[in-house]
Amino acid sequence: MRHLEFDGRYAEAILSGRKRATVRLGRKPNLKPCDEVLIHSGGYAIGKAVIERVESKTVGELTDEDAFLDGFSSREELIRALKSHYKYVNDDSTAHVIVFRLVERFEKPVMSSDYAYEGNLPVEIAEKALEHLDLSEEDRKLLELFLRAGSLRKAAHRLGGMDKRYLIRDALRRAYEELKKRGIMGPKV
Repeated sequence: MRHLEFDGRYAEAILSGRKRATVRLGRKPNLKPCDEVLIHSGGYAIGKAVIERVESKTVGELTDEDAFLDGFSSREELIRALKSHYKYVNDDSTAHVIVFRLVERFEKPVMSSDYAYEGNLPVEIAEKALEHLDLSEEDRKLLELFLRAGSLRKAAHRLGGMDKRYLIRDALRRAYEELKKRGIMGPKV
């Protein structure tokens, strides 16, 4: 199952239905209509949603409608929020509007780490991978940066912005799959 992660300040808007979309900059998300995703906010899985559509455009093409779907009162407010999340934002930046429909609210939020990597903590994966695997130079550097920074968010900022989180997540996924193949780690959930 795919995951959509949000800052903790958006949880209430998502759960109330006021926020039914997210605008992400950079690389196109690997999502398509009908995909089911876990919604995370503030480090907790808060529910499940179904992707209704994914539309790519530039920041300059974003509309008030995009902003309303994303829980903002205007296009200008949306762009201010984007600038608070991403290091570089201009009218030519590539934006992806991901519209979703919440289909299940979790009665009790669940720690996000219980879902990612089959219940294994990213720190444990990085440490075991660096100790036991012959990693590519790029993956080794990404995992070392993640451990030094102390969080995915801080490591992504050091790489140039939140839109770089996928680099670390992908390295963690590759490492976890290899650790599983070798019997060093396995599912906890």
